[in-house]
Amino acid sequence: MAALGTWIINAYLVLPNKVSMGNLFITGGTITNIVEGEAPHSFIDSDKHEVIDAQGAYVLPGLIDIHCDAIEKEVQPRPNTLFPMDLALYELEKKLASNGITTMYQSVSLGVGLSLRGDDLLVQLINQIIKYRDERSMIRHRVHLRYELIHLAGLQLAEELIQTGAVDYLSFMNHGPGQGQYKRPGSFEAYVMKNQGVDKEEVKKIADNAIKKQEAINWDDILALSQLAHKHQIPIASHDDDSKEAISKALEFGVTVSEFPLNLETAAYAKEKQLFVCVGAPNVVRGGSHDKNMRAIDAIHAGTAHILCSDYLPSSLLAAVFVIPNENITLSEAVNMASLHPAQVMGIDKRFGSIEQGKAADLLLVKSINGYPWIKRTIVDGTTVYSSDFFHGIAEEI
Repeated sequence: MAALGTWIINAYLVLPNKVSMGNLFITGGTITNIVEGEAPHSFIDSDKHEVIDAQGAYVLPGLIDIHCDAIEKEVQPRPNTLFPMDLALYELEKKLASNGITTMYQSVSLGVGLSLRGDDLLVQLINQIIKYRDERSMIRHRVHLRYELIHLAGLQLAEELIQTGAVDYLSFMNHGPGQGQYKRPGSFEAYVMKNQGVDKEEVKKIADNAIKKQEAINWDDILALSQLAHKHQIPIASHDDDSKEAISKALEFGVTVSEFPLNLETAAYAKEKQLFVCVGAPNVVRGGSHDKNMRAIDAIHAGTAHILCSDYLPSSLLAAVFVIPNENITLSEAVNMASLHPAQVMGIDKRFGSIEQGKAADLLLVKSINGYPWIKRTIVDGTTVYSSDFFHGIAEEI
């Protein structure tokens, strides 16, 4: 007889506001019952239901990652080395499931120069993501379109992608010299030389061209694009905000997220203006920014950061969640940064982002081994899509 549902028992349930020993029941891909404390044996009929004994593991909501460009590196791991997109998605998806990411806003760049940034390749990749999620998938795939403001020729394509329903999240970037993460003189040129292998003469041409394009940005066009996104109920983010003025400018376009503000003052101002502030999990795990900008953990402890994303390294997201808790921040609050808060800003929190009755059964079983979170099982819509175990080991469970 087919199981009528699934019990997860003997678990530490990481709920939105507390961690509680308990059990939960899944039917039809939905959490339909949560029983805190010990569930009576008569309540859990193993003859009728599948029973997963968590054996004291944490049960977390599946992680929701709103910014990660790992797909671009999977398609093009080295310059001019393209891999088939179906292979890239298939392999990346396995990594995401094994790292506890059950909803991924695949971040693809409509812009120039620095990675997989050709318009034709971008369209192919977006179409492949949509095809993949419609046909079969282990996790939930969404599209985060990162529009480079100085890519003036890409404006029409951005509009078309939004109008056809291909975009779930939009961010405005300006990776040109003289502002954002390239505000320090020479930093833009150094980055381009390192990543594109060009000489000083060529990089000067690239920088000069970028400056000309910055000066040519038509802000009325950007406003129209943002209004189109709002019409299609697409959240918008600003990126690498470096000042209060940058936040104020972004607010003109109805942004709700400030991605990676470069200093605490800007992060605090973004919070004051009721924006969600998104910081990178790699920054948390490493203890600092690779660009010597704001330490994400400082913003978190100051209460000016709300969302964690994996940025470029999916394995960092769950690790960061377990780095954050201290005497002032609970595990539940840390988990919310990678689940409930992203769901809220994306407008999907009625169904996703937390362990609550009536929400989707996107769940993780996690144990802490030598202080590091190890995923035993990833469940999406009630289906186990990943599981793991050790064939031997003496590591201490904490």
